[in-house]
Amino acid sequence: MSQESSPAEDGKFFTRPIAIIFTTVFIDLVGFGIVIPALPYYVENPIFAATPLDIGLLFASYSAMQFIFSPILGSLSDRYGRRPVLFFSILGSAVGYLFIGFASALWIVFLGRIIAGVTGGNISTAQAYIADVTSRKNRAKGMGLFGAAFGLGFIFGPAIGGILSRYGIHVPFLFAAALSFANAIALYFVLPESLKEEDRHSNKIRSNRFAEMLESLKDPRFSILTALYFLLVTAFSIMTASFALFALFRFKYDAEATGYLFAYIGVLAVVLQGYLFGKLAHRFGEAWLIVVGSFVLAAGFFALPYVGPEFGGLTGLLIVIGFFALGNSLSSPALTSLASKVANEREQGKALGLMQSGASLARAIGPAVGGVLLNNAFGKLDDQTILRTFWTASAIMFVTFLIAAFVAGRITSEHGLGQG
Repeated sequence: MSQESSPAEDGKFFTRPIAIIFTTVFIDLVGFGIVIPALPYYVENPIFAATPLDIGLLFASYSAMQFIFSPILGSLSDRYGRRPVLFFSILGSAVGYLFIGFASALWIVFLGRIIAGVTGGNISTAQAYIADVTSRKNRAKGMGLFGAAFGLGFIFGPAIGGILSRYGIHVPFLFAAALSFANAIALYFVLPESLKEEDRHSNKIRSNRFAEMLESLKDPRFSILTALYFLLVTAFSIMTASFALFALFRFKYDAEATGYLFAYIGVLAVVLQGYLFGKLAHRFGEAWLIVVGSFVLAAGFFALPYVGPEFGGLTGLLIVIGFFALGNSLSSPALTSLASKVANEREQGKALGLMQSGASLARAIGPAVGGVLLNNAFGKLDDQTILRTFWTASAIMFVTFLIAAFVAGRITSEHGLGQG
């Protein structure tokens, strides 16, 4: 396919490639969003009889595979182009969903999650695509739009998953598989390649992910941003893996009701990341948005265990999870935007792949920690396990806030990276 002109050359932002990759990421995230509220209810079925620890490990297994394969996919995209990597990774996600939907034992569900995780490390490739087709000036806007695709996925995905669960708790996974297949086919025919032939190079793909990450951390700016992103994703993934069980235990909500709550978070994320983030980053700088977002998340995680039918009710719950959307919508795209500016322009896929690899490790650690903390001696959760789980997430975000506040001024003044 023909390649588009660089935005650095023509000054445009919302070009045809941006519109297409936005749609591609959106459809991919709808499938991903379908799984989040449905999976805990699915494996609590007597056929699987999963404990909170099992559920945490299911979320963790997917992300552990992403940790290993995200930088591999990022490097492959630097060598062979973004388009083929996105195509095959989305096909792999479809296969993983099929395994889960037709599972007859818990180990098959784990296998499906592992397959989806191996091929699901395509976030960095999509981010690299955006970096290819945006100028440095528009990079924050591009990452904000990428975040909006996430938000839209979390509007439609969980809501669709909840509605489809009426017809069988396995149905959402089969629908996600069909959606991924359709997305892969559409991507193959309409998505132009963003990486020019002269910009491709043969990165040696190392088998040791830790060695590659340690090498990237030699840049102090990139290492700080990666560490902050790691802490953010760890805390947020504790919430993501635990929230459905919290809603079931405290409010007696089913998969459909929980899906609507995740959709509400997605609506807020779309508004914040798709419209406000770029403007706020330009005015205040990404570095200070990380500080504010981290504090807001810490406050939200701290408050959640106190919310219930007798205290706050649904209104209180919506306010608290609104803090989740606000905090994440400020800090997450700010971190990825700054990281893309620090990275070499010719190695965006590799750099963002390494950052997402660290995030995948965080998404493996977070749910596993959440599963351990939620699990009492009887393989169930109670008020105390809920308290210690979300307070742990809050403590992680408070540490993130302190580090971000300490380094924000230095990043802004010394390196000129604070503004979009």
